[in-house]
Amino acid sequence: MKLFNSLSLKTLESLRKSVESSSISKISELLIKFGDQCKKGLAHRYLAGQKFAYPVILETWKLSEDDREALLNALYAMAALTDGQPDLLEASGQQLLLQTLKNHAGDAEVTLLGTRLTRHLCLKHEQNRQGLVKAGILPLLTRAITTHGSDADVVREVCSALRIMTFDDDIRVPFGHAHDHAKMIVLENNGLKCLIETAKAFTDNPGVLSELCGTISRLCVRNEFCQDVVDLGGLNFMLALLADCIDHQELVKQVLSAIRAIAGNDDVKDAIVNSGGTDLIILAMSRHLSSIQICDQGCAALAMLALRKPENCKVIMEGGGALAALQAMKTHPQDTSVQKQGCMVIRNLVSRTHDFSQPILEMGAESLILKARSAHKDCDDVAKAALRDLGCKVELKELWTGQKGSLVH
Repeated sequence: MKLFNSLSLKTLESLRKSVESSSISKISELLIKFGDQCKKGLAHRYLAGQKFAYPVILETWKLSEDDREALLNALYAMAALTDGQPDLLEASGQQLLLQTLKNHAGDAEVTLLGTRLTRHLCLKHEQNRQGLVKAGILPLLTRAITTHGSDADVVREVCSALRIMTFDDDIRVPFGHAHDHAKMIVLENNGLKCLIETAKAFTDNPGVLSELCGTISRLCVRNEFCQDVVDLGGLNFMLALLADCIDHQELVKQVLSAIRAIAGNDDVKDAIVNSGGTDLIILAMSRHLSSIQICDQGCAALAMLALRKPENCKVIMEGGGALAALQAMKTHPQDTSVQKQGCMVIRNLVSRTHDFSQPILEMGAESLILKARSAHKDCDDVAKAALRDLGCKVELKELWTGQKGSLVH
C-alpha cells in the first residue's frame, strides 16, 4: 500500500505538471497509469481523491477533447477514480460529461467509457442521478443503444446505467425519483421499444440478453408499460429465450424477473399463461432447483400469474406449479424470500379455488409452511394466509388488548 501511495502521488504530480504545460502526449500515457492504479482498490481511489485528483483529471479531460486517444484515457481515469466515489462530481464535470457524450455519440469507445463513468457517478447517489437526468442524460443513453446496437459492450454498459437511473439506493435521501426516471425512459425516450428491438440482435449472446431483460423488468412500473412489452413482441421473445436458453442460469433468472414484472397487468397474466409461460417457468425452476434466485423469481412469477385468476390457477396446478413451489421451499429452507414467495404461490392458488386445497395438502404443504412461519418472521403474515385458505388450523394473535381512553378491546 505504501508503495502504491508513492506511485499514485508521483503519477498525480506528473499529471499536474503536464496539465500546466498542456503536454497532451505525456498526459495520455499518465492517465492510463493513474487509472490502472485507481483500479487496484477503493482505498487507492480514496487516497487519490483526498489528494485532489478529481480537478486534475477534469483538466486533463478538458485538454483532451480534440485528441481521441487522450480523451479515451481521460474518461478511463475518471471512471476509475469515481468508482465508489460519486460525491466527487460537481457542475463542470457534469456539463463536460454530457458534452462529451453528445459530441462523440458516434464513437463506440467514447460512448462506452462515458456511460461507465455515468454509472459510477449515479450508483447510490440520488443528487447526481437527478442532476444528470434534468440535464438530459436519458436520451443520450437510449440513443447510444440505437446507434451502437450491435456493440455488445456498449449495450451492456448502457443497460446497467439505465437500471441505475431507476434505483432508490441512496440512504441519504428520504425518497428518490426512481419511478419518475423509469417513466421518462419509457415515455419520453421509447426505452422499451429500443431494448426489445436491440435484444433481437443478440439471440446468441446470453450475457447481453440478461442485461436487456433485467433492464426491461426495471422499467415496467405502470400497467400500460407491461402491456407495451407484449405489444412490442417482448413477451414472445422472452418465452422463446426461456425455452431455447434454459441452461443459462443468469439469463433464466432475468427472464423470470421480467415475466414477474409484466405479470402485474391482469391482461398480460392471461397472455403469459395462454402462451405456455407457466410450463416454462416450472421447467426452469425444476432445472435450476439449486439456485435460490431462480426459485425465488419463479415462485414470484407463479404467484403473480395465480393472483385473482382461477383459470390460471388451474393451468398452474395441472402443470405441477404447486409441487415446484413446495420443492423450492424444501430445498431452500433458510432463504426468507423463497419461503415467502412459495407461501404466496400456495395462498394464491387456493384463495379462490378451494378444490385445490386437498391435493396441495397431500403434497406436504402444511408442514413446510409451518416451518417457514417459525423460521422467518417476515413470512408470518403470508404463511398464516396460506394456512387459513388451505383450511388448516391457524392461531391468530391479538396484537393488542386493553383499554385506552374510551377505546376498549
